[in-house]
Order: sequence, then structure tokens, then C-alpha cells
Amino acid sequence: MLLVDKQDGIAVVTLNRPEAMNALSKALRSELYRAMVALDADPEVSVVILTGAGERAFTAGLDLKELGSDAGAMSAANAEGAEENPVKAIELCKKPVIGAINGVAITGGFEVALACDVLIASENARFADTHARVGIMPGWGLSQKLSRLIGLYRAKELSLTGNFLDARKAEAWGLVSRVVPAEDLLPTARKLAADMATIPVETLAAYKRIIDDGFALSFGEGLALEHARSSKLNRQVTPEAVEARRAGIQARARTQ
Repeated sequence: MLLVDKQDGIAVVTLNRPEAMNALSKALRSELYRAMVALDADPEVSVVILTGAGERAFTAGLDLKELGSDAGAMSAANAEGAEENPVKAIELCKKPVIGAINGVAITGGFEVALACDVLIASENARFADTHARVGIMPGWGLSQKLSRLIGLYRAKELSLTGNFLDARKAEAWGLVSRVVPAEDLLPTARKLAADMATIPVETLAAYKRIIDDGFALSFGEGLALEHARSSKLNRQVTPEAVEARRAGIQARARTQ
């Protein structure tokens, strides 16, 4: 149901219900929560890649069959606990999470994609917010995040129609960083993760947090937050450490 493969400081987490378009059943949400907690605590993991099994779906969101057969299942759409809410489970991980979007990311699946720190899409990827067509409201952040990422009018266009957004347009709108052929998706995500993994994990976590925390503030408040945190951290950096890293940066620049 959930596969975790760890190599060279990178963990690939695969939602593995391809027969159900990797729908987020209660059991899968629970496994994802446990995996993210474990990976966050694992000193051998610096970066996480989240993807779906097969080429049809990243995830179709909540399992509609489960919702239709269990009167209490709909509460998952507004769950506050990370074991029930996959977005909160992903947010528990202080390490970078790269979303490798291999197919459709629909409704709750779209919200899970938006919980990742960077999105790489295959040419098969498509995004859709069908909350309104199902007759429900988003509860995992989509109504607030999407407009901040692609603009108010584009977000309303997607959410008030339920229309699909293909990978190329998602790239043009700034939703995904790049689009690659399906066979190149995981290699591309792994290469990006490997680049991140060359940075100390504590620095990755601190930088991720300052971006995320500042994103939730006004611009002025974000600048004040950056000043406060960087002042504290930068005082701990020695000239010797800067010099050692400068040589590494110069060497890396010559190979890029």
C-alpha cells in the first residue's frame, strides 16, 4: 500500500494503490503518517520524494468508495490530526519533500501535491480541483494555497469549473518546476534531491521553515522574520566554515 525505498540519503515514498488510482484510504493515510514521522527522524535521510505507483495517478484523493460506504469517513476531509490528514503528515517532515507527479492529482490529491516543497511533473500529469463538483469544500488548504501560487483568477477558474490543468500549462502557470517524459520523472527528481542532499540537513530544514513561515505572513513581517532568524544563525558560522564551503561552491559551479 505504501512503498519506501532509501538510497544515498534520499527516500522515495510511493503511494501504491494503482488499481484504485492511489486513492487515500484510511489505511493508506495512516501508513503515510507513520512513514513521514519515521523519515523525519531518520538521520540517514536528507530529502524525501513522494510519488504514485503507475502512470495513471499520483493520487485521486480520498477514496470515494470508502466515503460512500462509511457515514463517518467524510470527517477525513477536515481532519486536524496528521494520521488522518495527509497534508499535515507531509508537513510534519522538516526535510524537503519533492512531489514527483506521475499522473492525475485530483481534489484531495491536488492538495497533497501542494503540500510538497517542489513539484516535478511527468507529461502524463494533470491537476483538477473537483471539490465543488462533488459538493464539498476543501479542508486541506487548497482554497488558500492555490490562489497564492498561481493567482486568484486562475485558481478560481480551476476550482469553480473542476476542469483539468495539463502538465505543460501547470508549468507555464508556475505550479510545477518542470515537465519531463514519464520515464525521466524519478531520475529527474532523484537528481534534484541529490543536489539538495549535499547541503547539511539542519540547514535544509531551517531554510525550508523560514520560507514556509514567511509565506504565511505579510511581506514586511516576512522580512522581519528573516532578519531575526538569520541574525541568530549567522552569528554561529565561523570564517573557517565559510572558506571551506566557498571552495566547494566554486568547484560545483565549474561542473554545472
